[in-house]
Amino acid sequence: MARKVKVTKVVNGIDTEVEEEVPDGPPAAWGDPKAMRILGKRNPRQEGPEKVTGRAKYASDIVLPGMCYGRFLGATPAAGKVAAIDLSAAERLPGVKAVLGMAMPGAVIRYAGQPLAAVAAITPEIAEDALRAIKVTYEAAKFVVDHHKAADATAPKVRPGTPSNVVSPGGKTEGNVEDAFAKAAAVVEGTYEAQTRLHCCLETHGHTVKWDGDQLTVWASTQFIQGVRDQFGSLAGGPKNVRVICEHMGGGFGSKFGMGDEGRMAALLAKKANAPVRFMLARQDEQMWNFRGPGAVADIKIGAAADGTLVATHIRAWNEGGEQAASTSLNDGPYIVAPLAWKAEFSSVLTNTAGTAALRAPGRPQAEVIWGAALDDLAAKLNMDPLELRKKNHNDPVRVAEWDLGAKIIGWDRRQKVPGSAPGVKKRGIGMGSATWGGGGGGGAQVDVVVGRDGSVKAINGCQDLGTGARTYVAGIVAEELGLELHQVQGVIGDSLMGFGHASGGSTTTGSIAPAVKMAAVNAKDQLLIAAAQALKVKPEEVELGLGGKAQVKGQPGKSLTWKQLCATLPASGLKVRGEWNADLQTSGARGCDFAEVEVDTETGKVTVLKVVGVQDCGFLLNRLQAESQVMGAIIQGIGTALLEERHMDSVTGRMLNPNFEEYKLCGSFEAGGINIPMDPPYRTLGAEERGIVSLIFDTPTGKVIGIGEPAIIGVQAAIANAIFNAIGVRVYQMPATPDRVLAALARKKGAQA
Repeated sequence: MARKVKVTKVVNGIDTEVEEEVPDGPPAAWGDPKAMRILGKRNPRQEGPEKVTGRAKYASDIVLPGMCYGRFLGATPAAGKVAAIDLSAAERLPGVKAVLGMAMPGAVIRYAGQPLAAVAAITPEIAEDALRAIKVTYEAAKFVVDHHKAADATAPKVRPGTPSNVVSPGGKTEGNVEDAFAKAAAVVEGTYEAQTRLHCCLETHGHTVKWDGDQLTVWASTQFIQGVRDQFGSLAGGPKNVRVICEHMGGGFGSKFGMGDEGRMAALLAKKANAPVRFMLARQDEQMWNFRGPGAVADIKIGAAADGTLVATHIRAWNEGGEQAASTSLNDGPYIVAPLAWKAEFSSVLTNTAGTAALRAPGRPQAEVIWGAALDDLAAKLNMDPLELRKKNHNDPVRVAEWDLGAKIIGWDRRQKVPGSAPGVKKRGIGMGSATWGGGGGGGAQVDVVVGRDGSVKAINGCQDLGTGARTYVAGIVAEELGLELHQVQGVIGDSLMGFGHASGGSTTTGSIAPAVKMAAVNAKDQLLIAAAQALKVKPEEVELGLGGKAQVKGQPGKSLTWKQLCATLPASGLKVRGEWNADLQTSGARGCDFAEVEVDTETGKVTVLKVVGVQDCGFLLNRLQAESQVMGAIIQGIGTALLEERHMDSVTGRMLNPNFEEYKLCGSFEAGGINIPMDPPYRTLGAEERGIVSLIFDTPTGKVIGIGEPAIIGVQAAIANAIFNAIGVRVYQMPATPDRVLAALARKKGAQA
């Protein structure tokens, strides 16, 4: 069998791309990790120097001659209609180059901050002045921003004319649930809540755009370059007239897949102003109305036999998605074998707040903290170890092995056998959470490897780097295959003019791009061996490519070509070879778990995270340093979710009270503590007094690439919530576990004991 590869050759004196057949080898495989020089090692990012010196260009860094700055005017009331809007004063303001209305009289307002108009001016300050000059008259209406109140039949309707704010009902039942509960030895019921969270991208949503006739160039902060190109194409006569560039971006976490209102208005304002426009959202707009992860509330009832075998579950859950319905993964369950009898009911509650978007492992952290809490409450009622309860109802040997490893490293045997039984004001507890995620790849990616006659090598693909270090593993795969050093290959990404790049979502980027890079590298190697064979006057199968890119006849080290000599035999334009996605090089189904140890001050309610152990399977590692960073970042975000992050809405004005980074609390160095990441056996045993985050990657022998950006965060919040329960012996039902909620839970416990 043979396969075809594309290669550039000299035909009639002209460099021409042609297809050639090469012998088909064994199925594609990454090879033995122990034999790797680059892949699987701790490789610093290629773009690191650019970022730390400030040379890296983000969409918000682009400066063009005559550039204007875009801003939005947001609605003042949280509900109602626009009675009148007057843009004339803003249009007359010196320095204002374009003003566009986005809402006509009669337009419905569903949340405070809803964009009504956009301006472009020569400075950001003048743009802000222009917003203040716009006159809007409103017909305000009653609103509801609290999702608990919104579910009430008497609450103001977010979408007038609808019978209720409770929408998208659904559910399913298996078995006789009521009969199973009646036969259960223990039953627990509770209402658990996971809060809505903001994406908090350091670089806000936005674009810098420039028209050249009907051609539009967009510097975007995006998770999907080609998708944004297609959307801008609707404004430019088709995608062929649009070029999208994203050299670097400052975070997305699931919120930056489209051009958004800011992109659309940037293009329209630039056309009207006949000038480039940079339109980056102001932080307040970013936090108040530009997407968030939905909150979730669930009434859960679980019944079990005396030995811990689950016999029945009933969940009635709803998600808070703002002015549009949202969904989470609450029906996924707590990573256990489903009981024979179960019932699930789901719906979404509308509120007069902005809508939602995917947020790192969308829905799964909410599901795990809710189900995980219910399981631990059941274990306490059964007087059973929560880990043993999970094992009793689980049959995946990989997950059980991960649980055992995490329990060993955290020191699970040190946890309070009876929750809250430790003496003293400051009480310690240990808890756990689990995770599962897809993380596989998809087809479509096209990668070009270009080798110059000067010995330069580029690996090119039109994907974007969400922050995970795509450039480095793109270059590393090619360097490994060709026998070169990492610095000898340049990873080139971030432009829609390059080969198709996959969207960065669902932890699928690496599983989609890396296999295509591997195949491009293999094809390039095949063609280099052909070129070497011609120069050495032997057959291609007699030549091998060794370290430093040296080509030699097998068994004859003296009959060889250095890398420079080999490249000098190429056509004037060098060698350009394309590779496409190969399903054999990736897989899906990442599992993992987290264990946390906390200390709770029962006088102040303050929770301190002492240690987190994250055990995460990740298949074949491309860059160990980047994998460590992904797991570490997930744990830090999970700590913030568990203890700090919370949006506060004003029931009087309908506005967000903390649309900033000062009062919307994020996890920092003081909350995260020291970080220690032992990745390889033997694992260092941490003493009970040592503070830090321990992040472990549990290498499952799949030999295939899998994404770990999202699964590593899923169990962290649940582990911390359950550790708090273990420490104080009472559940904090509403996350985050802030000091006031901890104290309220302790007061509830004291009242129950009185």
